[in-house]
Amino acid sequence: MNTRFSTFACCFAIFFLSISAHAETSIPSIIGENMVLQRNQPIVIWGWDEAGQKVDVSVAGHSAQATTDSDGQWIVSLEKLAAGGPHTIAIKGSSELSLKNVLVGEVWLCSGQSNMEWTVSRSDNAQQEIASSTHPSIRHIKFPHRPSAKPEDNIMSSGWQESEPKTVGAFTAVGYFFARHLQVELDIPIGLIGSNWGGTRIEPWTSPSGFKSVPALKSIADNLADFPAVNPKGQVNHQSALALYNGMIHNFRHFNFQGAIWYQGESNRGDGMMYYEKKKALVNGWRDVFSNPDMPFLFVQLAPYTYGGSVTALPEIWESQTAALQIKNTGMAVTVDIGNIKDIHPRNKQDVGKRLALWALANTYGQKDIVYSGPLYKSHKIDGSKVTISFNHVGDGLA
Repeated sequence: MNTRFSTFACCFAIFFLSISAHAETSIPSIIGENMVLQRNQPIVIWGWDEAGQKVDVSVAGHSAQATTDSDGQWIVSLEKLAAGGPHTIAIKGSSELSLKNVLVGEVWLCSGQSNMEWTVSRSDNAQQEIASSTHPSIRHIKFPHRPSAKPEDNIMSSGWQESEPKTVGAFTAVGYFFARHLQVELDIPIGLIGSNWGGTRIEPWTSPSGFKSVPALKSIADNLADFPAVNPKGQVNHQSALALYNGMIHNFRHFNFQGAIWYQGESNRGDGMMYYEKKKALVNGWRDVFSNPDMPFLFVQLAPYTYGGSVTALPEIWESQTAALQIKNTGMAVTVDIGNIKDIHPRNKQDVGKRLALWALANTYGQKDIVYSGPLYKSHKIDGSKVTISFNHVGDGLA
């Protein structure tokens, strides 16, 4: 075969693919039919098309226009909407898209490692929970495991799915039970963005700006150019700093949502109080990336488990998690009383989701007279040989 012709054909194919990559109107996978949009915040829709193409987006009587840039990217922001629906979003560029059955309500990101990824089908009373899961106003989207050496603008996903017996088994259990409790109390649609991966550390989920915001992590921030690590086969280490932010968070940075729920720490249990610094970096970075400086961030205390190794590791990370409550607009669901010392994945996800929801109801949605936290140390007083310890959040008192 003529080598020069082969090379020319290859180059032509690459060129043709590059100019035809956005030959029609396209949108990221987080935007689609059945999705839930965040109420009372601007509706941001974005995507790709031919360079210089005018794109018109309309929903619920509102419309906005944009013209793609030289890379074929476009983005519009529409008027905020109250909770409700269903709506249809019409997108007209070089081709037309119609997104049906779109609701507006409350949207939460569900992230972390295996206890957040743990599904309804593997939780307590799974058969009964699945059978009674017809809640069409609860919707869930799941992103696949995707480490990346660079920030990704789009990755494939499950698409938005309504809660029903044939779908809910694959939902994040903590997220689903969180959403179910919120939906009952708020009576509006709830959307869940599932971006989680079992066994992962906190560092790969953190954005560059997050690391740079915490002086204690200067050694990581100064070496971000070396992350994430790529092996000789071109594969990215999913435990490397930035790898999961790049691959599983960055792609929906324009999508407005209310807050995040986070269940992670098992893989960082040896970090002690440094985990507090890393959580500050995670929260700071996400709030920066999503342009939401007060974004609620609710997390789950690690459940008791016989890890082995240092007997102080678990108490130290508990202390670190409690210290993270100093970060504004955060909350912690206590789990020391509902764990399983022999199972790192306690099956009782119902109470975990409910406890996170109580934090949200009290502090994000302003409901009163809710005992939303377990007892937290307030102060102590020493009187001779006696120490009196006072706690906040004691409800009807300590038993």
